[in-house]
Amino acid sequence: MNDLPDIPTPCVGICRLDPASGRCEGCMRTAREIARWPYADNEEKLAIVHELRRRRRAAGITSPADSRPRRRKAPV
Repeated sequence: MNDLPDIPTPCVGICRLDPASGRCEGCMRTAREIARWPYADNEEKLAIVHELRRRRRAAGITSPADSRPRRRKAPV
């Protein structure tokens, strides 16, 4: 996956960790995922993005982007 452009951060600028879930209230990443992001390769970033999509759907939080078919497949 090295030939893919960099995957942008999922940060939405609401940076507060929920004490109950341990996830950011804005982007739904865990503290570990937030810390890994600058060092992760595109494969790891894509896995995080797909996991965030799953979390948003499970929480009933969706956007039009969540309904679009993806050009990139989730890593196995």
